[in-house]
Amino acid sequence: MTRFLVVTAVATALAGCAMVGPDYARPATDLPAQFDAKGGSSETPALAARWWTLYGDATLDELVRASLERNADLQLAAARVEEADAVLREAHAALVFPQVNGQVGATRGRVLGNTPPVGNAFVVGASTAFEVDVWGRLRRGQRAARENLLATQYARDTVRITLAATVARTFFGIRALDAQRKASQEILDAAVESLDLATKRADAGLVPALDIYQAGSLKSTAAAQLKEVSRLRQALEHQLGVLTGRLDMKVEPGELTSLPIPPQPPAGLPSQLLERRPDVREAEARLASATELVGVARGSQFPTLSLTAAFGVANPQIEDLFTTGSRFWSVGAGLVGPILDGGRNAARTDQAAARAKQAEAAYQGTVRDAFRDVADALSNVQLAGATEVDLQDLVAQAKEALRLSRARYDSGYSPYLEVLDAQRTLNNAQIQLIRNRQNYLSYTVDLMVALGGGWDPALM
Repeated sequence: MTRFLVVTAVATALAGCAMVGPDYARPATDLPAQFDAKGGSSETPALAARWWTLYGDATLDELVRASLERNADLQLAAARVEEADAVLREAHAALVFPQVNGQVGATRGRVLGNTPPVGNAFVVGASTAFEVDVWGRLRRGQRAARENLLATQYARDTVRITLAATVARTFFGIRALDAQRKASQEILDAAVESLDLATKRADAGLVPALDIYQAGSLKSTAAAQLKEVSRLRQALEHQLGVLTGRLDMKVEPGELTSLPIPPQPPAGLPSQLLERRPDVREAEARLASATELVGVARGSQFPTLSLTAAFGVANPQIEDLFTTGSRFWSVGAGLVGPILDGGRNAARTDQAAARAKQAEAAYQGTVRDAFRDVADALSNVQLAGATEVDLQDLVAQAKEALRLSRARYDSGYSPYLEVLDAQRTLNNAQIQLIRNRQNYLSYTVDLMVALGGGWDPALM
């Protein structure tokens, strides 16, 4: 047995000298060095993983916290990490530790020509087998499993950041509907007042009955719009219930304008920030794993060296099983390899190499998509901010136009149709401003996600 251990140690040492197959190296990418971020903040804040706290809303913080604790998709991703970790532990055990099997057996049989012809056999022993990783097949397999574990961890991180972003966007949608509901209620109140005034003036013969129907149409439109806003808000609450695992979720009304716009990144943001995105890291880890699997397939084309050992006791009489003469042992080594396989192993190696090429193409595509995501988010944030200024001016002008048209109508200088048109113009302007503010906030979330959670001053 001592000799066996020595042979095992020497063989293991020799195994470390050879590893067939390609080693992973990160492929080059043809990305610009910097993003074109114009008009950003002069400050360079470092955003932590809890980027949603920048919006300063306790309700949003609680919604994201609940989703990260209870969401089913995130629990599924975490379970996949546990599975990949178990696969890695299995690969490590196969590389480092021999498997020892115990045996306890009793048989009774007949052998013609023996005396007596019927006999017993009792065995108690143990055996072991250990594959010496001469060509690095097992080491490549362990590395592939480790990279696959990293990939599942990055996939879980992608689910986390995507989930938080979805919760934030949904929350912003609810706040936008709160603002629309408030505007619709104001329009409805004004329409009711206008209808009462038009009715009184029509009864007095000051205006035609047409004014009553026009004011009534405005009231009905505002009432229907208010109900539609309530329906959409309830649907978003239901969506938040699924995301947070709280199906009875209720969100109290709040102000859209109370949510601040986080600082924009400074100009000249480096594209190196894409390396922090979990989906980019996942794609690279899967490429590294696929590269290692090429070596696994290549190693299968070479002979396998296995060391075996067995020891124990055996005797035809159970009472003599543990006597000195009943002991046995054996050690051995075997070299097994393909001689003629019709190209099967070579074909498997080619398959693994093709999968590695696919993984590289997927990595390149992920990096380019990530760059586009950041570029789109930067331009969307900048343009939405500029649009908000224009829409604020539009709302102010529409309010003044409505005031003047009402004054003209009250003085008898214009028909109610002019008031109706002015009210509709104001309503459309207010909705545009609210939706743009919602999009503005959502674009900042897109930027957070695109940058993997923010930007780091250390990389500037």
